[in-house]
Amino acid sequence: MGIVSKCWFSSIIRVHASRNHLVSDRRYSTFPGHPYLLLTLTVLFWSGNMVVGRALRELVPPFSLAVGRWIFAFLLTLPFAWPHRHTLKGLDYRQWAVLLVLGVLGVGAYNTLAYIALTHTTATNAALLNSFIPIAIVAISWLFGHRAKGLELVGVGVSFGGVLTIVSRGDPAILARLSLNVGDVWMLAAVLSWAFYTLGLRWRPAGVHPMALLAALTAIGLAMLLPFAWRELASGAVLHPVPVAFAGIAYTGIFPAFLGYVFYNRAVAEVGAAKGGLFIHLMPVFGTILAAIFLGEVPQPYHFFGIGMILSGIWLTTGLNRR
Repeated sequence: MGIVSKCWFSSIIRVHASRNHLVSDRRYSTFPGHPYLLLTLTVLFWSGNMVVGRALRELVPPFSLAVGRWIFAFLLTLPFAWPHRHTLKGLDYRQWAVLLVLGVLGVGAYNTLAYIALTHTTATNAALLNSFIPIAIVAISWLFGHRAKGLELVGVGVSFGGVLTIVSRGDPAILARLSLNVGDVWMLAAVLSWAFYTLGLRWRPAGVHPMALLAALTAIGLAMLLPFAWRELASGAVLHPVPVAFAGIAYTGIFPAFLGYVFYNRAVAEVGAAKGGLFIHLMPVFGTILAAIFLGEVPQPYHFFGIGMILSGIWLTTGLNRR
């Protein structure tokens, strides 16, 4: 996102924050549960999303995968959102502008950029770069005037150290040998889009039911993605209509898109962007667990050391800050 876009986004949220039009409203909470449990489930779903996105790179082009994913999620959301469509009525143009920004960043941009990245870079690089999301959230929050507490900074640092331990397999030399390519640039763009989306959730219009909100954001994101998907296919990209491709699209639509976004939006409304974003660091943890279950890979000592650091960092940020 360019400097002009940042300034425009910042001006929108400052105006609405001052008018108290965009605040979190817990009266409309759906899906009961502890926010940290919801965040943990969300990251579990998203861990599978990275694996599926990489696995389908030869079968489904990235924009087509994103469109298929969000069409699936929209169809699942619509029955829950339709009874609450009235909560979208009466929004002014500034509030719709915020929804437009959130829809473009969270639905249209993040996963599409990640899918593009996974066609060019390794899952290891993608996981490492994706782990910069909590750091990006803290940095961007600082630009908007929020100063992170000491424990938040320590927690993010310890947790990120755990990510580096797992990604490097406990060998710093591996990190030194990692090389950046065009896919990594796409992944960094995805990281920034998600950081801005997470921070922007605090200014979503008050009183809008979460399912109506998700339906609106999904519709906005789809409207952005459809022209790109059409151009992608028209330029020669091939969508292979095989069962594994449809199964992968169904998974990304049901779990990472539909349930993941409902859970994430709800949890961030309660615990804030910095704490919510930190749970992204659980992705290597779930990656290790899923690899052990489905691929028969045996966890190594560095896995347990890294997982311990990640959980300690999350506890520092979420546990001690409640005291």
